[in-house]
Amino acid sequence: MSYIHGINYVYILNFSDKIIEFYHSLPSDLPLPEGVSLIYPFGDEEVRKTLEAFYTKYFSDSNYRYYLFGINPGRFGAGITGIPFTDPKILEDYCGIRNNWDKKNELSSLFVYDFIEGLGGPKSFYKNFIISSACPLGFIKDGKNYNYYDDLDLERSVEPFILESIEKQLNIYCRRDKAFSLGKGKNYKYLKQLNDQHKWFDEIIALPHPRWVMQYQRKNYDKHMDDILCLLSGKI
Repeated sequence: MSYIHGINYVYILNFSDKIIEFYHSLPSDLPLPEGVSLIYPFGDEEVRKTLEAFYTKYFSDSNYRYYLFGINPGRFGAGITGIPFTDPKILEDYCGIRNNWDKKNELSSLFVYDFIEGLGGPKSFYKNFIISSACPLGFIKDGKNYNYYDDLDLERSVEPFILESIEKQLNIYCRRDKAFSLGKGKNYKYLKQLNDQHKWFDEIIALPHPRWVMQYQRKNYDKHMDDILCLLSGKI
């Protein structure tokens, strides 16, 4: 609140302010099992600038949005850009945000921006949805991406952080009637279990995980894409 010429002015943070603040507040270390390291891109100045450019471009309003929760960031998408399911090439070519990273595509990003295009493109999509992660920081083990649920010790170690992160995002203009899990298997099971305990959303709807489709289900690509478009557009 500011006080100018005897008048109280309350500055209400919009969506972009709140989500940028959320990502800037993420810790740079977590208690992790031996052999597991953290993916933390947010200490990099270019990531911080890119994050602010992206969310300012698409989220400078007070619209309530549906949350899509992926698993956790990987090395070649959000692990570089800081933006879930958005690799450097898509960030520049499709979202119009220039960056200095190598312009390589990441498989999950290609699938995600295919369904974003099917729902009217990023400007239209991001008015109604935001893509996040069950765990907003990622992990590496033996030089490879590692999911929070791949190791029970890891899952238990980061669960307080996951709970805190989801609770914080509920206060960022979050639609509470439903949320979506990007992943029909362990990610959905875990999110549903937490939601049953904490009653965050009326329901959580499972969507196929982009990486799973791109790596194992290419022959059924169109079917999975149609299913996602129908679910996100409310036609099922």
